[in-house]
Amino acid sequence: MASSHEASNSPEKNLAEQFVERNQQAIKALNDSIFYFGELGMQEFETSKLMCDLLEKDGFSVERGIAGFPTGFCATYGSGEPVIAIHTEYDANPDNSQRAGVTEQASIVEGAPGHCEGHNVNGTVMITGALAAKRAMEKHGLKGTLKVFGAPAEEQLVSRPYYVREGLFDDVDLAITPHIGAEFGVGYGLIQSALISATFTFHGESAHAGVAPWNGRDALDGVVLMDVGMAEYREHMTKSMSAQRVITNGGDQPNVIPRKASVWWYFRDGTAEGATKLFERAKKIAQGAALMSDTTVEVDVMSAVWPVRGNQTVAELVQREYERVGQPHWSPEEEKLARELQAKAGVKVEGLRRDVHRMKGPAIQKPAANDAGDVSWKVPMAKMYFPANIPNINFHHWAAGVALGTSIAHKGAEVGAKALANSIIECFLNPAIVAEARRTHKKEIEGYEYRTMLPPDQKPPVALNAPMMAKYRDAMREHYVKDTPVFS
Repeated sequence: MASSHEASNSPEKNLAEQFVERNQQAIKALNDSIFYFGELGMQEFETSKLMCDLLEKDGFSVERGIAGFPTGFCATYGSGEPVIAIHTEYDANPDNSQRAGVTEQASIVEGAPGHCEGHNVNGTVMITGALAAKRAMEKHGLKGTLKVFGAPAEEQLVSRPYYVREGLFDDVDLAITPHIGAEFGVGYGLIQSALISATFTFHGESAHAGVAPWNGRDALDGVVLMDVGMAEYREHMTKSMSAQRVITNGGDQPNVIPRKASVWWYFRDGTAEGATKLFERAKKIAQGAALMSDTTVEVDVMSAVWPVRGNQTVAELVQREYERVGQPHWSPEEEKLARELQAKAGVKVEGLRRDVHRMKGPAIQKPAANDAGDVSWKVPMAKMYFPANIPNINFHHWAAGVALGTSIAHKGAEVGAKALANSIIECFLNPAIVAEARRTHKKEIEGYEYRTMLPPDQKPPVALNAPMMAKYRDAMREHYVKDTPVFS
């Protein structure tokens, strides 16, 4: 006898949910494989291959290396309209290797990169949801096209602006991007901010710092003076603006005046226009720093992303599926792990979330950015959060890696995949939703003209993170999961 939940579902959605439930071991193997790969942006070769192989084996047509991204891909199943796209990221962060289930800082490989946000679960939900939806399309003859985009290097905000610029979303009608959270959540309106990522490289002349420093032109002086100029300019930034930087090359040793030095900046604002204004001011400050240090400066834009916006129609669709699927049933052991980590991290101790909250009004825009933003101005899109991490734990910190290879992540991936698959299926069952989403999206962006902020000739930074990944990959390989995910 079908449960009341199954009875309220369509046969297509029941099939998808049953697919997820019988493939719990495959979900675990996929999730944990990506977790232990721990690959940095643009270097996700193991991760990308595994995901593409799974999609290809299940009948998707897979194009690898799209838009100049060696670890990017687009997998397609079906034909005709509507065209539904799902897309997400699967990269890790530097120096955040963390043992799963250990509630104190404990590296898997000391100094190595690792997942400390949950992009491993993002990839798991996208692949599982795509396979589940595909099985329903196949079994029930659903008309339409499903596209699955793998998006490298989200932590550096790189790939999807390039995808949009290259026309990869030109034929898409509606898009959904899954992302890990501590609970189900979806919003509409402006959700995240715009960002421009750029490096400033100063060029001078080397000299012996102790014997003849007057013969040198110190490139590091240019970097430092730019930093001072940006600090002074902060007083004049609007409240929605912010900027962060790291010095990526400060020279080699103190007694050699650096002839080359570089700094990598992020410029943020609530609007693309504001981020551009901040970037243009930064370029002037850099030119002034170069003049004062008698150096020259070269500017390279790595990426530039519009703010993420959520379409109300798609958000409402996803919310309905959240309520249909429901939160995971957490065990006493999972609850204990969550509370212990919250206590160790010094945050509010409240355990795991158990309720699906109703969606409230327009979202409150966050200063964080995501490179899915450009997609959301091109087509109606929802960013769907699913519960697979521990509440109140900040990302990009070792504590956020604790749950990512445990049953908390596995259960969260299951409900996330169900909600994603059901949302896709609903679009194929009811194309009127897609038409309404396109109508409301057009109204929501009225008065804005989307144009890529990328320079026309900008190429993807394919070598990004290669040295760091090469340094640690062999040691990390020893911890790879032995089980290969097999979906049935």
